[in-house]
Amino acid sequence: MSQIYKALRKNPSATPADERVLAALHEIPVAALSDNMHRNIGTSGLQPYHRPGDKTMAGTAVTARSRCGDNLTYLRALEFCRPGDVLVIDGGGDLNNAAVGGILSFYAARIGLAGLVIDGAIRDVAEIRSRDFPVYARGVTHRGPYKDGPGEINVTISVGGMVVNPGDIVVGDQDGLLAIPQDGVEALIDRARATLAAEAQTMRAMQEDRWDRSFIDALEARCNN
Repeated sequence: MSQIYKALRKNPSATPADERVLAALHEIPVAALSDNMHRNIGTSGLQPYHRPGDKTMAGTAVTARSRCGDNLTYLRALEFCRPGDVLVIDGGGDLNNAAVGGILSFYAARIGLAGLVIDGAIRDVAEIRSRDFPVYARGVTHRGPYKDGPGEINVTISVGGMVVNPGDIVVGDQDGLLAIPQDGVEALIDRARATLAAEAQTMRAMQEDRWDRSFIDALEARCNN
């Protein structure tokens, strides 16, 4: 049940995704998942600010909506996060004040979060770039946050044009971010693995100078003009 506490509306966190599912997603690039989600889902305008790693970020979404440039909701939302979760914050895309910086992103990593996604601004970018803890944001400013609220925790939000529900699995790499409903994710993993296998075959064909390019003729033939 939703809890009203002064300036924040708080709901319990959703059931975490299965660890085996998350382990599988760690090994799949976001592009392969996106190709099997109709190529029309995902964020626009959010950038990774951390040091690139070998694994895809994957974790259960704890969501928050905050007033632009205010991080009171973020501070409280950390208490709703479990190890392996991704905290996703709808800050309205505002870049006037940073919601998170080096200290609070360090704390998120310290308590075991899988990553942070903020549709708003961050600061202390040099510090964040020196770590491999995933941090995605819309932009950067040196101006710090306010701490007045209001806000909401574990509600449906939108970040970078992508709807995120509490309990969605959020994946991210250097190409961007996706929110995947837990229902049906195993079938998506199978399709993405098939995509990767097909891409590997194409690469081998290119290396051996036997890549069949006849599909280009078919693509040209279907053009309307």
